[in-house]
Amino acid sequence: MTKEGETLASVPAVKVEQVVVFGNVQITTQTIVHLLLNGIDAVFLATTGRYYGRLLSSTSHFAELRQRQMRLVDDAARALPIAQQFVVAKLANQRALLEGFATERTRPEVAAAIASLSEMIERAPRTQQISSLMGVEGRGSATYFSGFKALLRQDLGFTARARRPPRDPVNALLSFGYTLLAYAIQSVVETVGLDPYLGFLHAPAYSRPSLVLDLMEEFRPAIVDTITLRLINAGELTERDFEVHTEDSERPVLLNDAGRRRFLAAFEEQLRPRDVGDGPGRGFRRVFEAQARQIVRLALEQQSVYRPWRMPAGPEAQR
Repeated sequence: MTKEGETLASVPAVKVEQVVVFGNVQITTQTIVHLLLNGIDAVFLATTGRYYGRLLSSTSHFAELRQRQMRLVDDAARALPIAQQFVVAKLANQRALLEGFATERTRPEVAAAIASLSEMIERAPRTQQISSLMGVEGRGSATYFSGFKALLRQDLGFTARARRPPRDPVNALLSFGYTLLAYAIQSVVETVGLDPYLGFLHAPAYSRPSLVLDLMEEFRPAIVDTITLRLINAGELTERDFEVHTEDSERPVLLNDAGRRRFLAAFEEQLRPRDVGDGPGRGFRRVFEAQARQIVRLALEQQSVYRPWRMPAGPEAQR
């Protein structure tokens, strides 16, 4: 690797398993031919981590990986415990957020939500089917958003989580943030060679990246929900930052340009490299990749248990 004639780094070719290119970086034709001849794929990402595409060799090992991934998803005895870990982590991280933002003045709904989430966390690993696990996740999330509502310092019409379509500013922020998070996680899923459409918790459906939705679950509270609470409670986003359309519109409430810029800036700040409880200075994008690579190792039978990322409890959850 060189810059303006100066060698920045050198790695023996035999040790290269994959090349990930961020931003405006040039690769010589000789390097491309070497990668293709040796079955080494190259992934191209924007500097923000958005996935552009990949240069894939005809001898790529990803066909075998995806076959193994499909077998893993189809093996209920192995797939259910993975799905359970996604749900347990999501509920535990939701509880951590409520605990982190709660104060002595917080309304009783928060304490009730925390207690209910604790019950659902205990129940999730005892489920026997994905359908019952989804029921536990649904009940836990419903009670979580009742506590989330009590933490809001602005009355923006939020009563419960509503997705299709979001009909109030808070739901509009959550939906926008979850979309950004999905793109960030799909990028790493594509980078490590997994099929984003083969998931464990979310059933495969046309054009739905089920694995991306699975991996998103444990990060929703720490990233999108945290940003939403911070911006609203600090008064950085108010009703003036939203456009309200007719009730029968496909998108009745939308962020305006100024609000969108503030949310995007907060989102990128939340993802910047720093200590997120999984190694100093790694940042969430590195953690996303680490979680995706666990799925790779599970598919290849190099690992037996999925280890989810856990959000710090208490005041640390707000950082």
